[in-house]
Amino acid sequence: MTTIALSSYAVQFPVGGYFSWVLQWLVGLRDLGYDVWFVERAAHAGSCFNPPSNSMGDDCSYGTSSFHALLERHGLGDRWCFVDAHGEYHGRSRSTIDSMLGAVDLFIDMGANGTWDDETKSARRRVYIDGEPGFTQMKWAGRSAPVVPYDAYYTVGQNIGKPSNAVPTSGVTWRPLLYPVVTSMFPVVAPPADAPFTTVMSWSAHDRLEFDGVTYGAKDMEFPKFIDLPRRASVPVEIAVNAHAPRPLLAEHGWRIRDALDVSSTFDDFCDYIRSSRGEFSVCKNGFVRTRSGWVGDRIGAYLACGRPVVMQDTGFGERLPCGEGLFAVRDLDDAVDAIECIEADPERHRAAARAIAETHFEAATVLGCMLADLAMAP
Repeated sequence: MTTIALSSYAVQFPVGGYFSWVLQWLVGLRDLGYDVWFVERAAHAGSCFNPPSNSMGDDCSYGTSSFHALLERHGLGDRWCFVDAHGEYHGRSRSTIDSMLGAVDLFIDMGANGTWDDETKSARRRVYIDGEPGFTQMKWAGRSAPVVPYDAYYTVGQNIGKPSNAVPTSGVTWRPLLYPVVTSMFPVVAPPADAPFTTVMSWSAHDRLEFDGVTYGAKDMEFPKFIDLPRRASVPVEIAVNAHAPRPLLAEHGWRIRDALDVSSTFDDFCDYIRSSRGEFSVCKNGFVRTRSGWVGDRIGAYLACGRPVVMQDTGFGERLPCGEGLFAVRDLDDAVDAIECIEADPERHRAAARAIAETHFEAATVLGCMLADLAMAP
């Protein structure tokens, strides 16, 4: 059986959205017949977030226990390891992990950023998954080689590398990829009658980046374009956001505001929040919008799989995905209002279309199957 090891961050940030992101890959690969493992190493001292105390530190006990419990529910409880800042192995032992990685067929770096380079140097294939299209390529621009040498590079920026896209590639062939969704994890149920459009978001997730005299930033740079949406839409609009958001200003403009951690502290909470929604309205990072990277995130697939229509700020993803029924790409406030009203005119049709988009374009068996066929990795 072909062995695949995937590395990302889950124990270090043990909340529902991140768990869902990783879980779709692990279950999707397992269901395709692969022997799949998850490995994670602390990026630095104090890198572990503890949701109950809302604090950072070296104590990984909350992350390891909650992540193990989730994987155990899906038959993967013995297929993970976390190495803390002190070098201690949690989950499977160091000897087991060293043996597995020494013979691994495919290593997928989905946020490990080279922390397993030494252990995986003999892997048949090593691939890099870029989740920050535009930002990643601009940071790498001008270097003689990529930050990490891999056999293949994938990006969720559907337009990166196209002749019409100006994002620098530094000689790297970027292959477009949609984040996988195991749609069976997201059963479709009708939303409550008074459900709002929602999203889970960070206001400013990272520092701004300057490239060629242009500054690229996060969602805080784009949100003002849509700040009057609650006053214009015929249904409630809500954001579950982190502490950096200007809550009094948002409330003044009619936004319902929830705490992101409260609504998505666990995988089940994350799924329940989506199902309690009418659909998703989502502003995107300024860098994704300005570069027309075609970014498509994993949360979008979860909303669609639940049969929740998505209205998302346009990053150029309409060049890859069907829009206008179940999924809308909007550039300004008027577009967003029109999209929401279109959905409200025939919600059942748009809910069915949303689910169909998830099954056709995001289904893990299809997305991962195509990637693995591309890599010549049979189960």
